[in-house]
Amino acid sequence: MDMIAELSKEFRLNQQHVGNIITLIDDGNTIPFIARYRKEMTGSCDDQVLRELSDRLQYLRNLEKRKEEILESIAAQGKMTDALSLAVQSAKTLAEAEDLYRPYRPKRRTRATIAQEKGLRPLADLIMAQTQRGTTLEKLAAPYVNLEKGVESWEDAVQGAQDILVEEISDDAEMRKKLRQIIRRDGLVVSRAVQENPVYEMYAEYSEPVSKIPSHRILAIDRGEKEECLKVKLELNDAPALAALCDRFVKLGSVTSACVKGAAEDSWKRLILPSLEREIRNELTQRAAKQAISMFALNLKPLLLQPPVKDKVIMGFDPAYRTGCKIAVVDATGKVLDTTVVYPTPPHKKVEEAKRELKRLIVKHGVTIISIGNGTASKESEIFVAELLRELETPVSYMVVSEAGASVYSASKLAAAEFPEFDVSLRSAVSIARRLQDPLAELVKIDPKAIGIGQYQHDMPPAELDSALEGVVESCVNSVGVDLNTASVSLLTHISGLNETVAKNVVAYRDDNGPFQNRSQLKKVARLGPKAYEQCAGFLRIPRGKNILDNTSVHPESYDAVTKLLELLGRKPSDLTMQGVGTVSQQIEKIGWQKAAAACGVGIPTLTDIVAELQKPGRDIRDELPPPLLRTDIMSLSDLKAGMELTGTVRNVTDFGAFVDIGVHQDGLVHISQMSDHFIKHPSDLVKVGDVVQVTVLSVEEAKKRISLTMKRTEAQKAKA
Repeated sequence: MDMIAELSKEFRLNQQHVGNIITLIDDGNTIPFIARYRKEMTGSCDDQVLRELSDRLQYLRNLEKRKEEILESIAAQGKMTDALSLAVQSAKTLAEAEDLYRPYRPKRRTRATIAQEKGLRPLADLIMAQTQRGTTLEKLAAPYVNLEKGVESWEDAVQGAQDILVEEISDDAEMRKKLRQIIRRDGLVVSRAVQENPVYEMYAEYSEPVSKIPSHRILAIDRGEKEECLKVKLELNDAPALAALCDRFVKLGSVTSACVKGAAEDSWKRLILPSLEREIRNELTQRAAKQAISMFALNLKPLLLQPPVKDKVIMGFDPAYRTGCKIAVVDATGKVLDTTVVYPTPPHKKVEEAKRELKRLIVKHGVTIISIGNGTASKESEIFVAELLRELETPVSYMVVSEAGASVYSASKLAAAEFPEFDVSLRSAVSIARRLQDPLAELVKIDPKAIGIGQYQHDMPPAELDSALEGVVESCVNSVGVDLNTASVSLLTHISGLNETVAKNVVAYRDDNGPFQNRSQLKKVARLGPKAYEQCAGFLRIPRGKNILDNTSVHPESYDAVTKLLELLGRKPSDLTMQGVGTVSQQIEKIGWQKAAAACGVGIPTLTDIVAELQKPGRDIRDELPPPLLRTDIMSLSDLKAGMELTGTVRNVTDFGAFVDIGVHQDGLVHISQMSDHFIKHPSDLVKVGDVVQVTVLSVEEAKKRISLTMKRTEAQKAKA
């Protein structure tokens, strides 16, 4: 297989760029590095395309390896033909290759192999030929009766021969491919309840075409089956499949035709259908898992890239009942200033005492925002905080943040090393404060699966899920960049080219020698060699370093290009300031981008990136996103009425809609059908996690804690507009 040509066709990319990408990957370059600093070689492919291409490359290489193994195995059996060799080499998928190998794969003892041991292969071939006329099956089979071999009658001989044909028909690659297509086209996924469970109520008597069933329903049915609440199977009208089998294998007019037809029917019911049912079910599950992993990754990225709340003193509020609410105040850099425990919630209800303590901390440290975890006792805590804020003389707002994974982090070795003086619950309060302050820096400390934004993540193949989520985390951390002098080991571990050992060495060097003054000092860090330096340097920032370029995403390999650019524009190095160098783009326009790039010794994509950094050094891409929605008051579920217009924050996006926080402690669902007046293929086409949206309440079911919302404009809103 010409992999470059194949990948070029699949991804609609220039073959030279695909070849370059493969070389870069094989040379040990990371995806973030390739995406950011090798744009000329890749045609400016973004990291998502590069990851998909890398995954596809691995699949094709595995396919080629497997095809070689299959060809060697068949050749060793002495059964290789030119046609078979060409068919295997031309296979486009692992399934096609395995279908071709099926007749030659070593098998356990079956009815067919037993029949062959009894010498019935010639009779099977005679029956399959279907050329016999003017005779009977009895006469054809009689010579094969052999008491020593256990063939006691001509009927036994025919049955044994049929067993051989049944397996032969089942192993036919072309036929399996056709029957697989019939099941995909005409099959139904059917589920029936075997025990009552309200969670699977809609699947108690349910069926949906294989070709149309969406991923989230496949996963729900699979889980119901796993929990023994549902019985699931594929149902299919046998007629089209049997017609296809007879059309391929049965020749009319022979005394053996009925025997071949019987073998085809037996093969379908006993071997092919059960095998293909398992295969199609597995295929559906894999497709659903792939979609769910994709959705998880899609939700994770905007969650990690939520704008940080900068330069604010934040109070983390970890709600609880009996054990009290844990409080942690952190300064603008995330340093813990104070901690305490208050008891405003049941059973203690020491509301006034809690108010006095929190007012004292707010005044003492200049707190401007309270970050409340959304776990147990969150609603009561939010009501308490809203009442507290109304009594304050200075403006303070609050936000409810997801505390998913906070308990996992607070009990981890990492948290213990970071806050050895705090107990587990106080560490959670610190994490809740920092999640609002700098979501990316805090959330990278937690296993992405524990962040709580996916669907059926615990049912996903762990290796595939981990790989996809690690890719998202790596992409986010590197696209933002990190402060080399403040970044934790957790954050540094996700930087291109650094592993945990080297990240620890970076922090150790910083602790021993003081803050980094320039990127070149990285070369002195133990085990950080030239390749690692090349991969990581551009993503590490030094905000107060000697060289302003060290606080940008300009790679050290391009520093000479910056010098040449400044000379070309008649500028001096002293013109580089944190306020940026204005009018650079306009000056280059006059010279011409192609000419300027050639003079600097770089391509136009690299020059474009350099200019963007010179105009705004130290920029944080998250600053360009909408800020988080802060609140000062609260509503309860009972306050909601149909028709109410509210502002909310998207908390999760699924295949069937989006869940929106509207400030009542219970997220409302905007079903995909209620997201737009126009057709949208998927909710992610319209919204992402963290988006602030305008919604209208459709209905409220207090008993079930269900809120239905719409993003469509009502007639009144349209009239007003």
